[in-house]
Formats: sequence, C-alpha cells, structure tokens
Amino acid sequence: MAPWVERLRAGLSKTRNALASILDRRQGECDEDSLEEALLAADCGVAATTWLIEEGRKRKDVPLSSLLENLLAPLEQPLVVAALHKPFVIMLAGVNGAGKTTSIGKLAKYFQRQGLSVLLAAGDTFRAAAREQLTEWGRRNDVTVIAQTGGDPAAVIFDAIIAAKARGIDVVLADTAGRLPTQLHLMEEIAKVRRVIQKAESSAPHEVLLVLDATTGQNAIAQVKAFDQAVGVTGLVVTKLDGTAKGGVLAAIARQCPKPVRFIGVGEGIDDLQPFRAKEFVEGLLGK
Repeated sequence: MAPWVERLRAGLSKTRNALASILDRRQGECDEDSLEEALLAADCGVAATTWLIEEGRKRKDVPLSSLLENLLAPLEQPLVVAALHKPFVIMLAGVNGAGKTTSIGKLAKYFQRQGLSVLLAAGDTFRAAAREQLTEWGRRNDVTVIAQTGGDPAAVIFDAIIAAKARGIDVVLADTAGRLPTQLHLMEEIAKVRRVIQKAESSAPHEVLLVLDATTGQNAIAQVKAFDQAVGVTGLVVTKLDGTAKGGVLAAIARQCPKPVRFIGVGEGIDDLQPFRAKEFVEGLLGK
C-alpha cells in the first residue's frame, strides 16, 4: 500500500489540478483576479480567500503555500486519549451520508494500533444498515459492538459506557443517527444523547467529533455551527477529500468556524483516515 503522503496527494489531485488550471492560464502569472477565482473554485470561501489575498499583498515574498499553511496550522490538534478517563468516550455526529459509521470503523483500528481497547456503541438505532455496518466493522477488528434493534439511541450508548466500565475498555466510539441541522427535533434528540452520556459518566463525552463530507462545500460551515450549538463540537473528521475538487473547505473552516481537525479521509481503505497535518495537506493541495 502506498504511504499516506502519496495517498493524500492522489486524493487531493482534483483540487490541485483545478487550482493549477486556473493559475496557469496566464502562463505562470498569478494576478489577484486569477488567485481569487482559483481559491473560490477550490471552496476556500470568501473570508479565507480575502484573507489569503490580503496577506499575499502585504507579504509579497511569502508563497501561497506558506500563507495557507499558516492559516491551517491552528486546526492541527491531534486527538489525545487521556489516560485519566477510562473509558474515554468519543461521540460522533453528522448529517446523513457524511461517513460516520465508516469513520468509526477506521478509528477503531487506529486506536487499536495504539494499543488501546475499543468498544463500539451502535447509537444509530433507526437505520438497520448502520447497525449491520458497525457490527461488521466490529467483527473485522475483533471489537465488541453494543447494539439493539430500534429503541432509544441514548439508552444504547448508556449501556455501552456501563459495559465498557465493567470490562476496563479504553475507548468507546458512540455512533449516532445522521440528521440535518434543520431537523430541530432530531437536533434536540442528539442533545439528549449527550446529556444521557453524562449520566453514565459525568466527565463524558470527552470528545465530540463532527464528521463532515468535504463534497458538501460551504454547507460544511453551517453544519459545524449547528452541531456545535447542539452538542458542543470539540473536533472534526473531514471525509471524502478524494471525491471533490474543493479541498479548500478546510481554509473556510479555519476562518469562519475554527475547530480542531482531528482526522481527514482520502479514500475507503482502513488506513485512509489519518490525523490532519497542515504541512502535508498543503503540499498535497498545491503540489509544493
């Protein structure tokens, strides 16, 4: 299997090629109009695009890659599982189709490789496929999955945390059903899930990860704000960066709703979800 940096570069090739096609129109010249068009096309958003252009104007000797890396660097905050909390409870949220359940399977493998024991909570009790998918990830990773058909998702996660305590498990990954920020009753439901988690373990959840599909572009900003208000997002998992020509959405997040980007995904493989590193990402994005 190709090293992560190569997979990242391959995954970001659509964005990189789209940027290059615009910036190369004037045979290497990169005026502000071309740069603005390229950055907006890459889904950097108006706020980040304006910042990058203004910084470039003030610091003419600084390349775009360095400016972008400076913008993204504050998002580079790896997730650390604190030994103080056992189990360390990670709650995952997001809209339908963002890749939550798949991300949980990959995260389970990631933590196992760190020598940590993992338990999965199938908190998406409404979508049978989600339970089956999580159960299959559990089978492949030899990880216990707490699940039930139908019922209250908060109760499933509560039971999972109690089971993890009894078994001395290090990490609980709690899945939740996909929901749109506009579905207010479902946003209230996920807020309830968070409150019930606190009943099972007063210090939990220790991390609330919002899974974002990079192909949704600027809509990701609205998702971060809405889920943060409902459950207090502490970190992001950005998936499907290989399926879009708009990898610049991370720049938009950095300017409009900065949250630590814990992991990024550029493929379907078990190893295609890795901690976010700003320098690697910019090199993959701009080919520098």
